[in-house]
Amino acid sequence: MYYYVYVLLSEKDGNFYTGYTSDIKRRLQEHSEGKVYSTKTRLPIKLIYYEGCLNQQDATRREKYLKSGSGKIYLRNRLSNFFNPTG
Repeated sequence: MYYYVYVLLSEKDGNFYTGYTSDIKRRLQEHSEGKVYSTKTRLPIKLIYYEGCLNQQDATRREKYLKSGSGKIYLRNRLSNFFNPTG
């Protein structure tokens, strides 16, 4: 079984939401339908990043890192073309 770490961008407030799941399609649907407490007031949201992990422990460790200051810097650098499409 795979676990997925994902990052959503709130189009309402411009902030990230980072989470992990074993069923990314179902979880994204729950977010989009306002069924997730943490994001229901921040809709609409957009999936901007995800990665797969082979076990839950790696996924939770990666989620924790991506939520940290260093992890947010990593995401901004990793997604630099997304945040600054003209270069």
